[in-house]
Amino acid sequence: MKSKGKGLIHFTFLLLGFLTLLVGLSACERDPEPLPPVPPVDTVKFVRLLEKQTLKSHILNRDISYAVLLPKEYDSLHTNYPVVYLLHGFGDDETAWYKYGLITYYSDANASIPMIYVMPQGFNTYWVNKYNGKFPYMDMFIKELVPTIDSLFRTIKDPQQRAVMGFSMGGYGALILPAKNPDVFNTGVVLSMSFRTDKQYMSESQDGWNSQWGSIFGGSGSSGTARLTNYFKANSPFYFFKNPGDESLKGQNYFFDCGDDEESLSETNDALHDLLRSLGIKHEYRVRNGAHSWDYWHKSLPEALKYISSAVQNITYPNDPTPVSVGAAIPAERIFAEQLDGSEIDFSVTVPPAYLSDTNHYAVILALHDRNAVAQDKESQNMISMFNSDMISNKIPNSLVVEIPLQTESITAEVLKRIISQVRTKYRTMADSKHTVLLGNKQAGLIAYELMPDCTDLINACLLFDANLPNDATSTNPAISYYLDISDEGINYTGYNSLYLSLRHNKLTHEYRVRQGTSSHESFLNGIDESAGFMKTHLRN
Repeated sequence: MKSKGKGLIHFTFLLLGFLTLLVGLSACERDPEPLPPVPPVDTVKFVRLLEKQTLKSHILNRDISYAVLLPKEYDSLHTNYPVVYLLHGFGDDETAWYKYGLITYYSDANASIPMIYVMPQGFNTYWVNKYNGKFPYMDMFIKELVPTIDSLFRTIKDPQQRAVMGFSMGGYGALILPAKNPDVFNTGVVLSMSFRTDKQYMSESQDGWNSQWGSIFGGSGSSGTARLTNYFKANSPFYFFKNPGDESLKGQNYFFDCGDDEESLSETNDALHDLLRSLGIKHEYRVRNGAHSWDYWHKSLPEALKYISSAVQNITYPNDPTPVSVGAAIPAERIFAEQLDGSEIDFSVTVPPAYLSDTNHYAVILALHDRNAVAQDKESQNMISMFNSDMISNKIPNSLVVEIPLQTESITAEVLKRIISQVRTKYRTMADSKHTVLLGNKQAGLIAYELMPDCTDLINACLLFDANLPNDATSTNPAISYYLDISDEGINYTGYNSLYLSLRHNKLTHEYRVRQGTSSHESFLNGIDESAGFMKTHLRN
């Protein structure tokens, strides 16, 4: 019995061993279980803003810093993009555009297509080669920087697809780079360009001129006409644009924008606009309220980026902006037809919304109106509706609008005084010059300008919209504040430039606007709407 039990146990162990061997052999025949995935050591996350990039320049024999802002889609779409080079001002560096310019926000909000933005370090070079050849910065830009960007990023390698935009010193760079290199850049957006006319250049203080200009363009230590070196002239738009066949005239897209409160740069930019208009060189030009600051340039960027978006797509930029909405038509009971006593001069008085139900006295807007003969009723209605809309929205105070259409009998100072007297007698007005303004458009604007010397006791401000000013228009009257408004395609740019310079040099109160568009009634209405802030101040003195 004992031996049988031991044999059974031994047999059982042998059987278990055999089964274990079979399972092991079966397991060896199957594919091994996959190992769990090992996460990569360096997980790369897409970063749009690439800071502290470096180019080793052989031309300058030094490193050049730059930053790049990529489109949101860059990592996912794998397509090629236009490139915009963003240039900083004197004393700034490549960080200015993303730290203070907020280019990520403005490009996402206003560019109609995705683009790559490159922000290079420009030192204080004015983005050109130094006159003596010791620091050929422009050569580096064209021969090293642009090819490097094209090799590292998915760019469209075509001058039509490259633009330059800059402020202050960078504004000059945004002009000179396309002007001198049309085979590389086709578009320049010039914000508050820092440059000088010959007269300004010669009048710069010696120390400031030596450090900022003479060291770049030559003639350091000199004065007067000796400062106007050949190298300066070769790089001055007041010279090269006048040279037939110059590289700057090869069909580039130029966009200029400068605030009317600049210390001197607005004079330079306006003089350049005057020159380009006289030469028939196509460009866009804007003057708005503001000075040399990011507050101004931030307001420039929406249109500037839309302009670049159109240019790189070879889309013609519209001549005129979207017309402003004039609002609802004025009820007939608020419009009173008048005729000047003892004459055949017709005018109308439109009272504000509450006039018929209150006893208040109101400010007065005198509007000398140059109308189209075949659409005069519509144009009159649109103008007074525009004023009414601005009153309802509190852009301007409730006021009487006295429309004086251009007519065969001339509007002299004596006639205007009689019209004002008649209005003050028949209507509830604030009967003094502090609450009265005069405006005029086109030929009526010329009349308004000519009336000024004899009307200081009647009004406190004169607003001129695409007025037919003489080329030598001036003012020395401190009692009148001026609002100058002209479309950038308007024909009277020389007269506006002359009057603007006169107002600046005589330190007279003024505002200056150059807006997108051609001279038209729609432009006049847009101008009225934009002038609301100025008008509000001078109706509530």
